[in-house]
Amino acid sequence: MRLLLDTHILLWALASPERLPGEVRRLLEDPKNEVLFSAASVWEVAIKAQVGRFSLPIPLEEVVEAALRSGFAELPVRSVHAAGVARLPFLHRDPFDRLLVAQALYEPARLLTADRALAGYSDLVWLISAAGGDGQE
Repeated sequence: MRLLLDTHILLWALASPERLPGEVRRLLEDPKNEVLFSAASVWEVAIKAQVGRFSLPIPLEEVVEAALRSGFAELPVRSVHAAGVARLPFLHRDPFDRLLVAQALYEPARLLTADRALAGYSDLVWLISAAGGDGQE
């Protein structure tokens, strides 16, 4: 199975895997699954850290290296992904999340997210609740 990690799921998987339900951790660790992280997520983290929406305790390049060491594969943003955003209904305003949905639909891959607003796009969107949390970002 191909799994695409939404930005916050990627960060949880790398920095606080205990926030992920056990079933999700097992999916990410299963060598039969291809776990993808998008270049769009790296871009999102870079921009949101730069404007002060959150702080990143390590350089972003180290996040990318950690993802690759974890066995995750980078999914580049391709023009077909960007064009696919135009076909999406306007259920969500965040351009990064809309691009991740378009990537999931095009590839195809299951998009793992805690963002309830994305669930309406497709059955490929899997809503994940934080372990012991309410599933909100």
